Amino acid sequence: MQLSFERGDELAREARQLPAGHYNKIRLLYSRNDGRPLFVPLRGMQYLAIVDREEVVFVDGQGPRVIEVSWQEFRPHEREDLRDPVNYTCIYYHDKGVQAMSRLHGEFLTALGLLEARQPKTAGQATVTRLDRD
Repeated sequence: MQLSFERGDELAREARQLPAGHYNKIRLLYSRNDGRPLFVPLRGMQYLAIVDREEVVFVDGQGPRVIEVSWQEFRPHEREDLRDPVNYTCIYYHDKGVQAMSRLHGEFLTALGLLEARQPKTAGQATVTRLDRD
């Protein structure tokens, strides 16, 4: 199944920071999904977050398939410590996205936690190597 979403004209952009725990959880869950887009339902807002290698986009789950907000240009390399927040660029494509942004961080973290609890802890198969004793 292939899904497509429309990206309208950019209304505004701003520099923001994502707490380290959020960023690390996004990367962990995405890597466990074998590099395929990760779909994260934000039930409390009726939104859908889609995580890919370069960005996280948010669409209204009830409305048309239009991207309202996009988080891009994550810069984890700028951190001095893994516990420091990650700078990124937030781009707004719809007025509803501007209004929703105040809730997105918290709702997205909650949804990531639920998704993590449902995923297996390992993505690959384990192997046992026999060590012969002399």
